[in-house]
Amino acid sequence: MIRWLIVVVLALVLMSGLTAWLRRFGFGRLPGDFEFRAFGRDWQLPISSTLVLSMIAALVARFI
Repeated sequence: MIRWLIVVVLALVLMSGLTAWLRRFGFGRLPGDFEFRAFGRDWQLPISSTLVLSMIAALVARFI
């Protein structure tokens, strides 16, 4: 259980660090990505970007 928690935390840290770099390639601005303001803060739900990155990761893992 602790291993999965560590993997999730590392993935979140990695994705938050790469967000600015991924936005240059259009991730986070795809048609299924939602941005809204609530409680005085900007919130992002990158649903389609997550799906695209997941498919890319699955393809890379399949060929390695």
